Amino acid sequence: MFMMSLVFSFLNFDLFLEFNLLYLVHMSFDVVFYIDWMSCLFMSFVMYISSLIFNYSKEYMLGDIFLKRFIFLMIMFVFSMMMLIISMNLVSILVGWDGLGLVSYALVIYYQSVKSFNAGMLTALSNRVGDAAILMSIALLGANTGSWNFLFYYLDMEVVVVFLVLAAITKSAQIPFSSWLPAAMAAPTPVSSLVHSSTLVTAGVYLLIRISDVIPMIIMDLLLYLSLFTMFMAGLSANFEWDLKKIIALSTLSQLGLMITILCVGGSKLAFFHLLAHALFKALLFMSAGVIIHNLSDTQDIRFMGGQVYYLPVTCMCMGVSNLALCGIPFLAGFYSKDLIAEFLSMSVSGWLVYLIFFVSIGLTACYSMRLSYFIFFGDYNVSSLCSLSEKNNMIMNKSMIGLIFFVVFMGSFFSWSFFPSPYFIFLPISMKLMTCFLVLIGFLMGNEMYKLMFFYGGVKKYKLIMFISGMWNMPVLSTIGISKPFLFMGKKYFKDMDHGWFEYYGKSGISFFLSWLTKNMQIYSLNHVKIYFLIFILFIGLMLLVF
Repeated sequence: MFMMSLVFSFLNFDLFLEFNLLYLVHMSFDVVFYIDWMSCLFMSFVMYISSLIFNYSKEYMLGDIFLKRFIFLMIMFVFSMMMLIISMNLVSILVGWDGLGLVSYALVIYYQSVKSFNAGMLTALSNRVGDAAILMSIALLGANTGSWNFLFYYLDMEVVVVFLVLAAITKSAQIPFSSWLPAAMAAPTPVSSLVHSSTLVTAGVYLLIRISDVIPMIIMDLLLYLSLFTMFMAGLSANFEWDLKKIIALSTLSQLGLMITILCVGGSKLAFFHLLAHALFKALLFMSAGVIIHNLSDTQDIRFMGGQVYYLPVTCMCMGVSNLALCGIPFLAGFYSKDLIAEFLSMSVSGWLVYLIFFVSIGLTACYSMRLSYFIFFGDYNVSSLCSLSEKNNMIMNKSMIGLIFFVVFMGSFFSWSFFPSPYFIFLPISMKLMTCFLVLIGFLMGNEMYKLMFFYGGVKKYKLIMFISGMWNMPVLSTIGISKPFLFMGKKYFKDMDHGWFEYYGKSGISFFLSWLTKNMQIYSLNHVKIYFLIFILFIGLMLLVF
């Protein structure tokens, strides 16, 4: 797939496959596959990362009695993502889209605890909003064009695009649908590594990249501010979080906001560039975190870690490199995309607020990365004496991580030379050129001081402020009470008043009552053959009218 993407990019060649299944009235049922350099490149990343995660799971999930079911679910997850990547038909996209949501629910509740059940329900309800938006798009596109192919789209159908954008922001967890992404950390770590790197959350960004040319400008402006505030909120919350996996999940949320921000100002290829670079170092970051959690007897609180660099050197090296790539340190994979994004935004900035929030969010990324590194690598040794710290027991997991670390270091420069060349050659003053590195440096200094602040000993007001920030600005409350509860209430009323009410009265109960009345009367009129024949004739006419 990677070689095909190189060839397709060099020859400027696209492959379009369309298979007609049937025509029904005015609708054309087609299966449409669109294969170009972008889809081939993305599929190569998904398959390579998922293969390493499968190998990683062999040791991480060792001893699990349901390991075969876990692997089958992961394979279904990858297959759903493939369907989403190559499809240009809304119905086949829905197959992959809904498959991702269903399998993610099954994987989040894998450990079957109260916490995982609650997290799975929040994930499922948030993603169902996007599924309903895709269904509305299917209905509107089919009614207006007679087909569900994207290529039959025309510019008077902004409503279809609005529903597709709504579906994309639910899957990519932008405000106000942000709360399900940290909650989905109840899944096993290999699932988190796959979900946050190249599947599920990137599906929304990929869909936006595909339809970016036809999104109206007013939707772009609204999406720009939503993604900016998502980026800022996630970066700020990660600085006050103590759960290792939640910190990395919030960093994913911040990077998704970064991708959609640059997409909204016209850099769709840059957003795709950062999507691929982010897939590499985020998969490595979660795999490193999984090894640390595995060695510390399932401890995820970073306050109970420290001094790991002396006991898990290979794991800490992988985690440190991926952290530096996340921050955008020069000459790593994240630098080439992040630096181009910052310069591109400087050339097409919409106002001082956008510029300020964007660069502050970049500084916050470096801040929580440095704070995380301090607590895990260089802090005091706070590990329980019952933990067995050794890398000799993690050879398969370490080999999987080493299979990614070279790409984290070198793939950014390779992309900048091959797929994303000269159009992004930007001239800026030296102060704006160095702005990103300067803010990353300030973020490192702030992160180095963060561990000294005693956040939880500053009185009730300070405690409430910290809980508000670390609770993602009350997004979980908004998602459950503000969004999910009205829909659940409407579903309950519909089920009670319609399914068990009028539909029941005129449906199953009414038909059974009518048939029982009919049989009794047929027995009464059975002696008079003329009447029974006339009654059967009337029933036949009524049924024919009902059918036609």
